[in-house]
Amino acid sequence: MADIVFRLDPEIVIGRDTVNRAGTLSSSRGGKVLIATEQRLHENDHIGRLAKILDEAGLQTILFDEISDQTTADTAEIAASLARGARCDLVVGIGGLRTQCIAKLISILAASPVGVFELLDGYKAASFLPYIAIPTAAGGDPFLFTDYFAVVDPRDSLAKLIKRPSSLCAAVIVDPGLCESLSDQHASTAAFDGLCVSLEAYCSAKSSFLSDAFLEQSISRYSRILHSYTDNQPFDFLSASANAGFLMSLGASVSAPGIGTALSYTLNGKFLAAKSWCSTVLLPYVMEKLVACRPEKMARAAFLMGEAVENIPKAEAANIAVDVVRRRMGQLSVPARLKEFNLSLDRLVPAAEAARNMEFVAASPWTVSSEGAYDLLKQAF
Repeated sequence: MADIVFRLDPEIVIGRDTVNRAGTLSSSRGGKVLIATEQRLHENDHIGRLAKILDEAGLQTILFDEISDQTTADTAEIAASLARGARCDLVVGIGGLRTQCIAKLISILAASPVGVFELLDGYKAASFLPYIAIPTAAGGDPFLFTDYFAVVDPRDSLAKLIKRPSSLCAAVIVDPGLCESLSDQHASTAAFDGLCVSLEAYCSAKSSFLSDAFLEQSISRYSRILHSYTDNQPFDFLSASANAGFLMSLGASVSAPGIGTALSYTLNGKFLAAKSWCSTVLLPYVMEKLVACRPEKMARAAFLMGEAVENIPKAEAANIAVDVVRRRMGQLSVPARLKEFNLSLDRLVPAAEAARNMEFVAASPWTVSSEGAYDLLKQAF
């Protein structure tokens, strides 16, 4: 078994209304805060609520709410300039996956002499402003606790990884009340997305007993979410998704996601196709590869998904896991092909190459080449 290197820099607070502790967590780190967020969070007054909490804690706030699903890395330079001009002491990022990654980049750029393109080209900065994460993504964030994160390079619209400095993230607030309210179909794709990351990290060459402990729980919880939707059972989606996402994030930080996760990020950056929808389509094809490489673990995954596979041969049980996902996808009427997103197959080669070049893909349980990544896209097309 490989050595386990496990370190969590941030203070972690989990539970409903834990956003109320943002003032206490922030005030110990300075007096001026840049809030990095997205316009749509104004609708439920999440931004106004956070600003009021920080204000009541005696903090001055600067609001940057120009992050969107189309935001590229260069936007972070605008916000970083704003933070430097206001002499901010820390950055608080509240929002989904794109917002969290851009906010981390703002924290680095605001205190670093290097520019965004140097970071995109591999330079690792050492200076940063402390960062507090308040994630709202329903499916979870695979980069919440990792030492890298993904942003879109404006030069080619491809997602690339940036190494984050140690101790960048000072605190994480996981408040289910702030999770995105989604339609049933979008909520189910968020669960499939989280399940994709969980299964890839569970079968990764970097997996260990520690990551397995986290990821078996996330696989089970995402499966229960999908089961509840297909059977029209009442349940608390926000709490369930927040808990599953937190466990997935922990597991992914100890292990590593795989090519399906990388491809979904690159397709999102290059073609603006929703990440969760892309990973949903790719999931059964990724699982087929995992069945061939890790039949024992995929058989265990079938059990975690609620299937009675105890007395079934491992290879057969592993394939049942794939069948379960395909059946759930059909029952929930989610997209099953990438062509449904108006993509052109001949334009997917750069996305495949960029995904293969993401560092964490090297830990996949099979050797992934650029051609292999493209073949996966062709199968899902």
